[in-house]
Amino acid sequence: MQWMTLFQKEMVENWRNKKWIWVPLVMIILAIMDPISNYYMPQIIEAVGGLPEGTVFELPDFAPAEVVMMSLAQFSTLGVLIIVLISMGTIAGERKSGISELILVKPVSYINYITAKWAALLILTLVSFFFGMLASWYYINILYGELSFENFLLIVLFYGLWLTFVVTLSIFYNAMIKTPGLVAFLTIFTIMVMRVITQVFHHLLNWSPNNLSNYIFEMLLTESIPSHLVGTASVTIMLSIILLIASIFIFKKKELAN
Repeated sequence: MQWMTLFQKEMVENWRNKKWIWVPLVMIILAIMDPISNYYMPQIIEAVGGLPEGTVFELPDFAPAEVVMMSLAQFSTLGVLIIVLISMGTIAGERKSGISELILVKPVSYINYITAKWAALLILTLVSFFFGMLASWYYINILYGELSFENFLLIVLFYGLWLTFVVTLSIFYNAMIKTPGLVAFLTIFTIMVMRVITQVFHHLLNWSPNNLSNYIFEMLLTESIPSHLVGTASVTIMLSIILLIASIFIFKKKELAN
């Protein structure tokens, strides 16, 4: 009952802040931007004045699997940035303003407080991502060829685990630090460091969460789920759980210390 009350509070607050409107819209724009712009590039070039006489400009014929990876690439960069920005003050902002103290002075469980915020933010992120990918899938099927609905669901499922990890990482730093800007910096910095380490030691880190996109592309090409994708998904889930548990313990320790 207490958890549901906290969860509903977060959901209502996200609605009042218009996050349930602009976050899905931004995700949809990110998802369809590359598929549409690449398909209509010749017309776009012609509309802005065309190329110099004698210039030959030919676009490759993209396969549906290649186009959907363009959408995922946008989520891996701008999408992650948006998630970090909407989540950086989830706990840190309340701690800095003193709102968390007013809430926790009541008999509110630290577990309920953290997990309710995490769940509300995760649902906003995954629902927005789903609608973004749904729009991308729609245009891909119209402009480039068939991408089965089953593959669409698998993409949402597996890449959604990466976004879950990003949300949980942000919650982890929220529980640790009171400054929202620093939370955003550390979250993005950690993701960048993970990417570099994965690229340098790729032969040792086959199951790094940063490899999810690569294995999703392999899945689309082979029409089967690679064992590496299952392993990477499992590791990503485990890391997210560990980060969430660590967030609860760190937050409790810091609040009790205050």
